[in-house]
Amino acid sequence: MRMLGRLLAVGAGAAAARYALRQVRTSPAGPALERTNFRGRTVTLAAGPALAAGASGAAALGATSAAAGAAALVAGVGSGAVGLYDDVVGARPEQKAAKGFTGHLAALREGRVTAGLVKIVGVGAAGLGAAALLAVDPRVAAHRRRQRQGAFGRGVDVLLGAGVVAGTANLLNLLDLRPGRALKSGLLLGTPLTGGPHGGIAAGAVGAAAGLLPEDLDEQVMLGDSGANAFGALLGVALAARTGPLGRAGVLAVLAGLTAASEKVSFTQVIQRTPGLRELDSLGRRAD
Repeated sequence: MRMLGRLLAVGAGAAAARYALRQVRTSPAGPALERTNFRGRTVTLAAGPALAAGASGAAALGATSAAAGAAALVAGVGSGAVGLYDDVVGARPEQKAAKGFTGHLAALREGRVTAGLVKIVGVGAAGLGAAALLAVDPRVAAHRRRQRQGAFGRGVDVLLGAGVVAGTANLLNLLDLRPGRALKSGLLLGTPLTGGPHGGIAAGAVGAAAGLLPEDLDEQVMLGDSGANAFGALLGVALAARTGPLGRAGVLAVLAGLTAASEKVSFTQVIQRTPGLRELDSLGRRAD
């Protein structure tokens, strides 16, 4: 029965994301979401809100409790919404000067609140809300241990969970630089997470991502911050739901290390120089 439920979540995610993509592309807002990709082709950011909506709904459907389902909705919809804000407002000329976390902080010191900073704060808030909801779910791995902790220990555990959700959202966003890269990376991370008691959350997100992968590889669409943040945040919820404080701390350390590395090293260059990663990255992609 569990396997059937996971398959239903995958199918629901794919169907919902593809339906949402058609609706967004043909809506009055559709033309405003058109962008030029790294090769000069016209693509649409409609895949971002489509993935956020489809993956969040299917992940909530696949959750084993109301609290876990609410956590998925808060993380996916919240991260997707602030990501869409950054996709739209951040494209304005006056917003493009601030790059990376340090750039947004520098702008804040000058008295300017960038769209990127709004996204960072919003994703963090979505992660905190999702982690707080997981904290009251007795089916979550760390719940019984939290019951034996004091208020301080429980608070630290929630903060670790929030960091995992926000950090995974940011990682997928950092990888969204070439067609299909963020979706492939998320599928590689999310597929093993479809097992276990909270696998339905990951299954819904994985299904939505798989449903949009062909259009992403064919350079018809791009995820933008909206889709990449939402997909990553949902995978972060699945990770946080199955780990205790030590596991969350370990995952967060890895995410922090990769984020710090991205400020110094180009992931694209690393992938291009690494056999295996290079071929996987280009697999299925539209020819030049």
